[in-house]
Amino acid sequence: MTQVAEARLGDAPGRSRDARIIGLVSGAHFVSHVFMMVLPPLFLFVRDDYGASYTELGFVLAAFNIASTVLQAPAGFLVDRLSPRLLLVIALALSASGLAFAAFLPFYWALLVGWSIAGVANTIYHPADYAILSDRIGSRRIGHAFSMHTFFGMLGTAVTPAALLFLADYFGWRGAVLGAAALGYAAALVLMQQKSALGDGVGAAVSARRPKDRTAGWDLLLSGPVLRNVVFFIVMSASGAGIYSFTIVGLDALYGTPLAVASLGLSSFLLTNAVGVLAGGIVATRTERHDIVAVAGFAASGVAILVVALVPLNATILVLAFGISGLLSGIIAPSRDMIVRAITPEGAYGKVFGFVSTGFSIGAVIGPLLFGWLMDRGQPRLIFILVAVLTFVALPLVGRISTKARTSLDRSSG
Repeated sequence: MTQVAEARLGDAPGRSRDARIIGLVSGAHFVSHVFMMVLPPLFLFVRDDYGASYTELGFVLAAFNIASTVLQAPAGFLVDRLSPRLLLVIALALSASGLAFAAFLPFYWALLVGWSIAGVANTIYHPADYAILSDRIGSRRIGHAFSMHTFFGMLGTAVTPAALLFLADYFGWRGAVLGAAALGYAAALVLMQQKSALGDGVGAAVSARRPKDRTAGWDLLLSGPVLRNVVFFIVMSASGAGIYSFTIVGLDALYGTPLAVASLGLSSFLLTNAVGVLAGGIVATRTERHDIVAVAGFAASGVAILVVALVPLNATILVLAFGISGLLSGIIAPSRDMIVRAITPEGAYGKVFGFVSTGFSIGAVIGPLLFGWLMDRGQPRLIFILVAVLTFVALPLVGRISTKARTSLDRSSG
């Protein structure tokens, strides 16, 4: 934590500056999640246009996440050495350019290339966001900062399906993709003007804290607590891929659910997931047993998805079931980020958050390919069953991570 951040905690201008920083970083996170959700709502349009299989569309998402997986850890090291703000600007512009490339060229390979470019840019968002927040926000507000950051990311995920389908109705799927690209360029222009708020370097204090031995970074990344976080994120990301990418087409194939109802169900999950993040922030301040809260929430979330898999539901109950699942699964997110921060030395936020985020990318590579394969073999029910199973598999990891993080906090305060 920087001394500057701590010094301004008690004054109104300090709160205003913190709110500005949180708003800017959270806004960039919102846009990054829009990028991640651009293709899935448009699957049916793109599939009809190119005559592609769901497995081939899964490969496009896999290309995005393979690029992110390979380059995520190096991006974390880069963020710790260069300007996180400048890297965020470059990432937003690069993501937008990848989407524009895919929209302008009428070839399947252009989708692969465009989404691969966006995948490269995606490596920057988490390490840069968390490096800025961890270094520039005081300890008494960092939990709130993480909660708002995650909330706006989930909000971006939640609003994208309905927004993209609306744009596609008027401008076609290519016009919808170009609309998302325009949002990215606009966000990049905003951050270009925010050097005073976000800074333009890692700061002298952080540089002074860096260890002389550069191999120490990898010792930290390969430690047990960090690796457990990676495994947890892999499992949850793979599960999320089933919900985000295949809810609409899966419900259509399984129950003949109308597109509008299925889209509403997905939006319900995503919106309540975002609300769950805010609720999780409140719960986290009132209890020290984050592991119990998380396990209970994930278990109930998995049960709700299992009901969707096994029981035909009317539109109202279907939307409600997805909403309950989303709300409960969102509650853990603020604690998740605080757990990672608790095991991270100052000056290493970029590399640790970058490395842990490889779990998101690995799970997002596995998920679309697996669920696309199930769809091509006429097994939409197995998609929702597998999502529930993966949620249950994550439960013991939650308790183990929470215990390790609590031990880390005790040692640092002792």
